[in-house]
Amino acid sequence: MSILTQESIFTTMLQDGPFAVGDHPPFAHPFSRESKEWVRTMREPILKTKYRAVRNQIFDFLGISTFDEILILIHDRRARTETALRAHHLLGNMFGIAGNVREVDRYLYDYARTADDVINSLRSKVLSPYSSYIEMTNEIETALDPVTLLLIIFNDRFHRKARFEAKRKLMLMILAGSIDQRERETDIETKFADFLDFLNDFVWSPVRQIGDLEINYLHSYHNPDDFSCREVHVVSEEKAKSLSPQAGEKLTLIKRRSFRDQGREIPIYVSIRKKPPAAKVLKLLRKNEKNPSAAVDDDLGLMAVLNSNGDVKRFLRHLTRSAVQADSFMTLEDISDTLTGGRYSSSSRGSSGKTPMLKFFARLGGMRVEFIIHTNRSYLNYIYQRDVAHDEYEVKRLFDSGVAEFLFPADIYRLDMNEIKEHQLAWFRKRIEEW
Repeated sequence: MSILTQESIFTTMLQDGPFAVGDHPPFAHPFSRESKEWVRTMREPILKTKYRAVRNQIFDFLGISTFDEILILIHDRRARTETALRAHHLLGNMFGIAGNVREVDRYLYDYARTADDVINSLRSKVLSPYSSYIEMTNEIETALDPVTLLLIIFNDRFHRKARFEAKRKLMLMILAGSIDQRERETDIETKFADFLDFLNDFVWSPVRQIGDLEINYLHSYHNPDDFSCREVHVVSEEKAKSLSPQAGEKLTLIKRRSFRDQGREIPIYVSIRKKPPAAKVLKLLRKNEKNPSAAVDDDLGLMAVLNSNGDVKRFLRHLTRSAVQADSFMTLEDISDTLTGGRYSSSSRGSSGKTPMLKFFARLGGMRVEFIIHTNRSYLNYIYQRDVAHDEYEVKRLFDSGVAEFLFPADIYRLDMNEIKEHQLAWFRKRIEEW
């Protein structure tokens, strides 16, 4: 289900529906022409149900019974402060935050910063050429209090763009709170530390100190038609200094650890990933989900790159044996292997079926960790190949999922997302091939 349809779980955020942020706050008299026109837009019973739910949530949150009382809170600082204290207490209980008022406030402010990070992360990469277009209104970016943000939506002193951004920030804060609650319930921080300890104690070679990485380069040659890797050689740091890659060649830095198999030291590049909160919020939006446990199944992840398919097989065997040494059985779940042929079928919008990899989830020690395994060649395709490269994938999934239009609607930001998508794909492709 698209995030942009009226069946979306985020209907109240859409600018082409009855909950759109207009030129003026929704304070029209119940029997006015504006109100009658607005009621006509809600022909579907589900929209009427959603409206009542949203209205009741606003009233319960602010401790009021009519929209007119919102005006009192906007203009009465003391009443607003008392309302904020009560609202923070309610939110603390909803998100299961234990502690005093200051502790609850700290969490809520973290959620506000995560909401800002969602927008700023897009400004800094995928939408960087349009950063000034989508920059937040200063008063919204500095606002940390949910009550302040909610009242801005109903405050006619604020421009339509600012009121939309206040509404958007509130929505993103709620998602950030749900993610944080799940992380506290699943104790993800402890599990992440335990996972790193498992790797250092049982998986990586004891010959090297922790963090001691061997610097190598992948010198690769790429096909002109799709920039896929046709040949790759591992070269030393010294050798790389003497090379001057020409068009169609790449020199890619790779820092490798090693694991020991039957007395041999086998090199392996490893990137361990713990998704930041902003990335998880974006994933919830792409999945059209508000429940982190249903949409974010890759809290812990590891990507590994080995020289050959033979080394991949050795690493898998070493991994399961290491788990037994750590006093835990390991099972591999949801396995998909396209390193040796075949196509990877992904439900993610914007992904390519041509992406070769070995992907699975490893369950061990009370953890479920996502593993993505590459050979040198498939890793270079993951970085550089047309329609496969991860940078292109990031652009496609943001636009194809509707999240770009959802966060930056055209009637407010005056941006054509279809045109921007094509521009950004071309820009990333040029950077990939020429830099």
